[in-house]
Order: sequence, then C-alpha cells, then structure tokens
Amino acid sequence: MTTDYWLSKLFWDLQQPAAQAEYRADRVAVLERYQLKQDVRAAVMADDVAALSRLSNPYLLRFYFFAVGMKDDEFIAKLRAIANTSQAEKHG
Repeated sequence: MTTDYWLSKLFWDLQQPAAQAEYRADRVAVLERYQLKQDVRAAVMADDVAALSRLSNPYLLRFYFFAVGMKDDEFIAKLRAIANTSQAEKHG
C-alpha cells in the first residue's frame, strides 16, 4: 500500500476539534490547503471509503470518517464490502 502524504496530512490535521468544525462548515475551503491529486480530492468529496482506504493509514481513515459524521457500523460495512469484492476478484 502506498499512502498519499497530503491525504494523510489532512486526516491527521482533522484530529483537532477546531479543524473538524471548520471542515464540516466548508470542506472545499479546507481542501484548498492540501495538494491533493484530482482523483484523491474527488474521492474525499465523495466520501469514497474504497478509494481512500488504498491511500491512507487505517487508523487515520477510520478517524476521518468518524470526524465527518459517518456512523461506525456504516464504515465497517463499507470496509467489509471492499474485502468481499477483493476476495471475489481473486477467485473470480
């Protein structure tokens, strides 16, 4: 797995409550501070767990989705769907 530095930095920075509040209020403005590739930025804007999981530390990823308001059971379900898809592709 190759992590994306700027994505990881965003996720790390959002551990601060003030940064979370600012991000929730104006996600686009906060994202302007990070040199995210276009596809990574699109994945962030879409809350694409599958795409972001390939680019980030799992702990930061989970915290990010918690910070943006995704319920833990929804997050876990999305991770399981990714794992199931990967298994099906390997055996398909």
